[in-house]
Amino acid sequence: MAISFTKSIVDRLNKEIAEIHIKSDNEKKKAEKALSKINQLQKDMELSTSAHDLSSKMSRISKLKANIQQINFLQADLSQQLVTKTAILNQQPQVQ
Repeated sequence: MAISFTKSIVDRLNKEIAEIHIKSDNEKKKAEKALSKINQLQKDMELSTSAHDLSSKMSRISKLKANIQQINFLQADLSQQLVTKTAILNQQPQVQ
């Protein structure tokens, strides 16, 4: 294989790996933010007096938990992509 061809493959893989890391970090931040919102809603529920307010907060918590579950599935997918791309990168001959 030509060095320039291998170098372009290595560069592309490095770029894709960096993008996966960024996406993963962003998703972690989203999950942390959702957990923080859930905690705040649970605290607010203790102060709520109306049934409508409680129902609204419980509904919001359910949506946030579903969102966190989606984020966890995406994180698993990103992790698998990272493993795959890193393995492919490690199979490439070293280029200077």
